[in-house]
Amino acid sequence: MTTELKQEYTLRITQANKTQLITILYEMVLLYIDEAEEALAAEKRMEYKTAIRKIRGCMDELMASLNFDYELAHNLLQLYLYINRELVKASTHHDKENLEHIRLIVGQLHGAYEQIESQDTSGPVMANTQTVYAGLTYGRNNLTENLADTAPNRGFCV
Repeated sequence: MTTELKQEYTLRITQANKTQLITILYEMVLLYIDEAEEALAAEKRMEYKTAIRKIRGCMDELMASLNFDYELAHNLLQLYLYINRELVKASTHHDKENLEHIRLIVGQLHGAYEQIESQDTSGPVMANTQTVYAGLTYGRNNLTENLADTAPNRGFCV
């Protein structure tokens, strides 16, 4: 993941509600699958294992976020466990087919959560974050973002 993408995801995470956070995690899984496939094609084993580890980290976070008061959470858990089994196979066999199974499942979940996003009107999960204003000034080849509210207690509420 490039530095620009990391900054974009960081900004999106700080301003996201619960549903958007899940959507972002699915996007990250898809991005890491792309990185794993690129590493596999280039025969870069360490980069491949790193991408698999990052996918597994996203899946762990998705599993930890499940609310088992709802029946859907049990179904999602079974899907996430299946994805983890496919990750183990992909890691040991270095097989692109397992990554494609994961891409198919996560892609469908991502699409479903994008539709749910429009119905979720809750506010951001994170409070007391910096306000970002985009478009106030422009660089030569990029958009400059300005940060406001640079209080010393940013991120901490007492």
